[in-house]
Amino acid sequence: MGAQQVAERFAELYGAEPEGVWAAPGRVNLIGEHTDYNDGFVMPFALPHQAVAAVSRRDDGVLRLHSEDVEGGVVELRLDALAPGTDRKWTAYPAGVVWALREAGHEVTGADVHLSSTVPTGAGLSSSAALEVVIALALNDLYDLGLQRWKLARLCQRAENVYVGAPTGIMDQTASACCEQGHALFLDTRDLSQQQIPFDLVAEGLRLLVVDTQVKHAHSGGEYGKRRAGCEKGAALLGVDALRDIPYDGLDEALARLGDEEEVIRLVRHVVTEDERVERTVALLRAGDTRAIGPVLTEGHASLRDDFRISCPELDLVVDTALAAGALGARMTGGGFGGSAIVLAEAADVDTLTKAVEEAFAAADFKTPRIFEAVPSPGARRLS
Repeated sequence: MGAQQVAERFAELYGAEPEGVWAAPGRVNLIGEHTDYNDGFVMPFALPHQAVAAVSRRDDGVLRLHSEDVEGGVVELRLDALAPGTDRKWTAYPAGVVWALREAGHEVTGADVHLSSTVPTGAGLSSSAALEVVIALALNDLYDLGLQRWKLARLCQRAENVYVGAPTGIMDQTASACCEQGHALFLDTRDLSQQQIPFDLVAEGLRLLVVDTQVKHAHSGGEYGKRRAGCEKGAALLGVDALRDIPYDGLDEALARLGDEEEVIRLVRHVVTEDERVERTVALLRAGDTRAIGPVLTEGHASLRDDFRISCPELDLVVDTALAAGALGARMTGGGFGGSAIVLAEAADVDTLTKAVEEAFAAADFKTPRIFEAVPSPGARRLS
């Protein structure tokens, strides 16, 4: 739904025009997977798919929420009753943001909200972060909180970590809040320093496809948390604050120190080599050698598949099929255990690659994948 439609639907629901309409996008991570909660480097960019929210303030301590994408009517919550772990529905994401803002001392006295999103859920494209960031930006504007984008991202991450209970890093919320059109965001997740790296694939005759395998994943599930705990164990055993502190040229020595901790060794090896892949990708893009990032993406998939062990047959089939059909590079993207893969390709090869992947899925009796072009798009913003 566009801004006008969302505003009109808000008026139908609540009997008055909204004070404004905001949007926040989903994201694709070009490279840098499971590095964000290890204080490492990531490189996402915003998708054209976005969550749109029409919002007005209330002064009675009530939060009313409605989603065009979920069956059911308006959900009414009391702000003084919001508490972590009390909500396992979609409403936990916007309610968690309100809780996080109030817990941080910001005076938010209530809101009426109507939401509509085109970000696919469970596809590893940060649908939850888009939902969080659009609410945070709207309330920041309406209540004149004066919070910078990086601070909004931090509060949204806290909402997801503590209120929702998903142990995600900071990348998704920062990407949604801070990405710029035509650029990928080189983000240092330790200090949140950012560099916007030009990423105009169309001008170079290239395309980046997203292949949504239709296999759903959930960040709050146990496997994601196990990987994070394993990384933290590795850092503790190696005597560093985070795996970011293990230098790439010192990796072999660090792994030797881990002895027979085979699972931890795999996790550490992925994170340290993935940080190096992000830095290599940035250098190649700055040098104007975009095609050369293809093999780096493919290296990243092998590491996620073999060391981090978070791929699945559908994701592997996308990567293998795309590479066999002439793709420059391909890898899974997002938290893993399903979701999406990305494919870097020459523009002229898109139809051939798309057909090859669809036919491979049909032959394997997998659900038909959803395939679309990823265009680096604007970050969160006010629409009206």
